Amino acid sequence: MIFRKIWSYLTFQKQEGERNLNTRLMHGMNRVSLLMFAIALVIILVRFVFK
Repeated sequence: MIFRKIWSYLTFQKQEGERNLNTRLMHGMNRVSLLMFAIALVIILVRFVFK
Protein backbone atom coordinates (compact mmCIF):
# COMPACT_ATOMS: atom_id res chain seq x y z
CA MET A 1 0.00 0.00 0.00
CA ILE A 2 2.62 2.56 1.03
CA PHE A 3 4.97 1.59 -1.80
CA ARG A 4 2.14 1.99 -4.31
CA LYS A 5 1.47 5.52 -3.01
CA ILE A 6 5.19 6.42 -3.14
CA TRP A 7 5.39 5.05 -6.69
CA SER A 8 2.38 7.12 -7.73
CA TYR A 9 4.03 10.23 -6.27
CA LEU A 10 7.27 9.57 -8.13
CA THR A 11 5.54 8.86 -11.43
CA PHE A 12 3.28 11.93 -11.05
CA GLN A 13 0.06 9.96 -11.36
CA LYS A 14 -3.06 11.90 -10.48
CA GLN A 15 -4.28 11.16 -6.98
CA GLU A 16 -7.98 10.88 -6.30
CA GLY A 17 -9.29 13.61 -4.06
CA GLU A 18 -6.93 16.40 -5.22
CA ARG A 19 -9.29 19.31 -5.26
CA ASN A 20 -7.73 22.54 -4.11
CA LEU A 21 -4.48 24.33 -4.81
CA ASN A 22 -2.99 23.74 -1.35
CA THR A 23 -3.37 19.98 -1.63
CA ARG A 24 -1.80 19.92 -5.09
CA LEU A 25 1.14 22.05 -3.91
CA MET A 26 1.64 19.81 -0.88
CA HIS A 27 1.72 16.71 -3.10
CA GLY A 28 4.17 18.46 -5.42
CA MET A 29 6.53 19.23 -2.54
CA ASN A 30 6.22 15.64 -1.34
CA ARG A 31 7.18 14.39 -4.80
CA VAL A 32 10.25 16.61 -4.90
CA SER A 33 11.37 15.62 -1.40
CA LEU A 34 10.90 11.90 -2.08
CA LEU A 35 12.82 12.20 -5.34
CA MET A 36 15.68 14.07 -3.64
CA PHE A 37 15.76 11.46 -0.85
CA ALA A 38 15.94 8.60 -3.39
CA ILE A 39 18.77 10.34 -5.28
CA ALA A 40 20.67 10.93 -2.03
CA LEU A 41 20.32 7.26 -1.09
CA VAL A 42 21.71 6.18 -4.45
CA ILE A 43 24.67 8.57 -4.11
CA ILE A 44 25.42 7.33 -0.59
CA LEU A 45 25.25 3.69 -1.71
CA VAL A 46 27.50 4.33 -4.71
CA ARG A 47 30.08 6.10 -2.57
CA PHE A 48 29.96 3.32 0.01
CA VAL A 49 30.39 0.55 -2.56
CA PHE A 50 33.19 2.18 -4.57
CA LYS A 51 35.21 3.56 -1.66
